[in-house]
Amino acid sequence: MSEAKEQVPNSADRAEVEELVDTVMAGNDQQADAETDEPVDPQTEVEKLQADLAAANDRALRAQAELDNFRKRSFRQMDEERKYACVLLLRDLLSVTDNLDRAIEAAEQNENSSSLLEGVKMVGQQLTGVLEQHHCRPINAKGEVFDPHLHEAIAQQPSAEHPAGSVIEVTQVGYQLHDRVVRPSQVLVSSGMPEAQPEANTNGESEKEGE
Repeated sequence: MSEAKEQVPNSADRAEVEELVDTVMAGNDQQADAETDEPVDPQTEVEKLQADLAAANDRALRAQAELDNFRKRSFRQMDEERKYACVLLLRDLLSVTDNLDRAIEAAEQNENSSSLLEGVKMVGQQLTGVLEQHHCRPINAKGEVFDPHLHEAIAQQPSAEHPAGSVIEVTQVGYQLHDRVVRPSQVLVSSGMPEAQPEANTNGESEKEGE
């Protein structure tokens, strides 16, 4: 009788056994569910991964291209700003050039100012050389076809020597820095041949005199 009693499991052992049975049954259920799922095609999975990789590469190439374009635009903008940085200074210097030109013209008309004329001419040539060194050059205007981008018309007048629309005279020299106009040339523009004056009616005048 004592041996039979020793073989009967107590309540703690029974709970442990039940828990073990539940774990085994749950594992069997998960395995059964996994077996009922559709199998994954390896080729399809590879194709999907390749498509994702191609899309990622395309996005990376687009981002690199946009970055390169941004750098190029920035470099162009910096180069242009550096190229035309002295525009304001040149505009102020141009008034000095105008005064030198006027002084030279006045000295040329005075016979007793030869030494002064030579000195002023040397200063003018030096200033012109400095302007050209900084790529600031006068705009050709006289005899040229009027260009509103380079010239500023202050008046029109008929001319027998210059065709209509061409520059007759320059009243103020214009300058440009590289390809940008610093100051347009002020010019007189030809309106074409002068109109013929009506001839006097000599016969009519003689008739009036006879009367």
